[in-house]
Amino acid sequence: MPEHLTHPKYRADIDGLRAIAVLSVVLFHAIRFKGGFIGVDIFFVISGYLISTIIFGNLNRNSFSFVEFYSRRIKRILPALLFVLLASYTFGWFVLLSDEYKQLGKHIAGGAGFVSNFILWSESGYFDNSAMTKPLLHLWSLGIEEQ
Repeated sequence: MPEHLTHPKYRADIDGLRAIAVLSVVLFHAIRFKGGFIGVDIFFVISGYLISTIIFGNLNRNSFSFVEFYSRRIKRILPALLFVLLASYTFGWFVLLSDEYKQLGKHIAGGAGFVSNFILWSESGYFDNSAMTKPLLHLWSLGIEEQ
């Protein structure tokens, strides 16, 4: 399958926004930095902008293919995702209780299918105490982005 989708040129300003977003989320989790969770929103805006730029640019050139678009995304995302899922499954074997480990299996399936947001939403809130036993909690955002 030829890969003819074109991508926007590198932009340092977008990387700067990514750095701010990462820092705000890390600080939020580390020291409860007020409003740090807004970094997630910044990531969604950046992703939406980049994905829209790719799609609309290729549609204008009559060269867009959904199959090719999602094939490239899967090739880019899946290796790292599978590593995280496997590492979490292995680590969970040693540190989680049996009920928590069973729940982790459900979260791994949801993560692999890009539907973690629905599974986690049906269980509890993002800031619940039970969030401490959900190492894949952050995959909700990947689910939303891929849907």
